[in-house]
Amino acid sequence: MAVFEYKGFDANGKSVAGVIDAEGAKTARSKLRKQGLFPTDLNEQRAGAKAAKGSGLNVEIDFSKYFERVSVQDVATLTSQLSTLIGAGIPMVEALSAMLDQVENDKLRIILAEVRDKVNEGSTLADAMTGHPDVFSGLYVNMVRAGEASGALETVLLRLTEYTESSVRLRGKLISAMIYPVLMTGVGCAIVVGLFVFVIPKMRSIFDSFGEELPWITSMLFTISDFATKWWWLIALLMGVGGYFFRRWKKTPAGTMKWDGWMLAVPVFGRMNRLVAVARFCRTLSTLLDAGVPILQALGIVSTVVENKVMEDAVNAAAKNVTEGQSLAGPLKASSQFPPIVTHMIAIGERTGELENMLGKVADAYETEVDNLVTGLTSLLEPILILMMGGIVAFVALAILLPMLNMSSMAG
Repeated sequence: MAVFEYKGFDANGKSVAGVIDAEGAKTARSKLRKQGLFPTDLNEQRAGAKAAKGSGLNVEIDFSKYFERVSVQDVATLTSQLSTLIGAGIPMVEALSAMLDQVENDKLRIILAEVRDKVNEGSTLADAMTGHPDVFSGLYVNMVRAGEASGALETVLLRLTEYTESSVRLRGKLISAMIYPVLMTGVGCAIVVGLFVFVIPKMRSIFDSFGEELPWITSMLFTISDFATKWWWLIALLMGVGGYFFRRWKKTPAGTMKWDGWMLAVPVFGRMNRLVAVARFCRTLSTLLDAGVPILQALGIVSTVVENKVMEDAVNAAAKNVTEGQSLAGPLKASSQFPPIVTHMIAIGERTGELENMLGKVADAYETEVDNLVTGLTSLLEPILILMMGGIVAFVALAILLPMLNMSSMAG
């Protein structure tokens, strides 16, 4: 079966558009007519296909296709519903077909149709998902494969749902904590640019007409304004070139290592970055081990989840240690990148055979600590930004008011 995108109108003459699942174009048109819809345009959709129709000069490009994304929350909802259907004893192909009617994201629906078709042809669910790494991560696919091998796919999908929703909550907390500071910084920069480009030059022409010597703070303000007004293109060019070379340097192995190391060492925010990475490490490893994924394979997946090269190297060193038949906690402790309580809990888990449970407890504790730290940083950033903006406004106001007061006293 395939997924078709259609455009047309309903019985009332209102324009409609959407996607429908059918074996062919003729069947799709028939299904639409039964729903009271009359298609005028019907095109088969495939994941990764070019968003263009027609040929030659008549080609039509649908730019919206390039911006379609499948969010983590979409995947979490899909996983939860699929787990419910499988738990009810519904066969996999039938469950996937039922999910096609529930999914609202068009891109995800097309991908799900391709996964369903591959499963119907005899492929496993994990192998069918492998072709869509932008939606189903390596962690996701490996957990599904482990669930299929152990016969506990329903349980694994439930754990995947919990893990995905936990990741969404953690990411949401970090994003929400940064919205206010970024917004304040953007508004502040816009106000400063407006003052230096439009207001201050007019004030200078007024002061120059009096021919009086200006205070040093006013002269400094006018110098900054003149430079920003005259050389703004040079400032923008230098910022663009600097940003380009910084990104190139950051992509190099040495640059990535230095930048990620600095991100862990920077005051205040370094601690938050480390806590987030440790929480991801513990939560992901706990979820994989609990799903039955072998520890070496799990460590290989986890090393990419921490999103920090320094900590990734520490995890890879631990994996090498485990390959040689030694402990996991030893190299993590030797790297000095993981807090002592984490390595201690891992060591206890290895000795007692409860490693996944220990990792889950550490993840819970660190996610709570991240939440508290984010709340504290947000409350701290607000007064700092207000003070910075107040300082800039006070500097500009003082630089303008001082010569005006001098002129008033001279006139008196």
